[in-house]
Amino acid sequence: MNGRKEDQRAVEQKLFSGVLLLNAKVFGLTLGIVCGLALFMATNWLVIKGGKNVGPHLSLLSQYFIGYRVSFLGSFIGFLYGFAFGTLTGSFIGWFYNRIAAIGR
Repeated sequence: MNGRKEDQRAVEQKLFSGVLLLNAKVFGLTLGIVCGLALFMATNWLVIKGGKNVGPHLSLLSQYFIGYRVSFLGSFIGFLYGFAFGTLTGSFIGWFYNRIAAIGR
């Protein structure tokens, strides 16, 4: 009976440690797609909306993202920048989270 409880605890510990870690590559890819699509959709929303001065706040991103403008072509450039930024940030967050989670083992 005592051996069965030890086996059950070993299985629970293995399950807990497996669930605790993130796949940094998948997390980075997912965050990259989300950030890229968010910037793509926000830019196109402002282009479709139109107006006197289209997207003055979003156009400030051109200070960081070379070639980005609030235009249809700029939305594709923004997608690439958003994807790259999100992928790098997500991968770093996943890597950092896994390092912190490994301390508790």
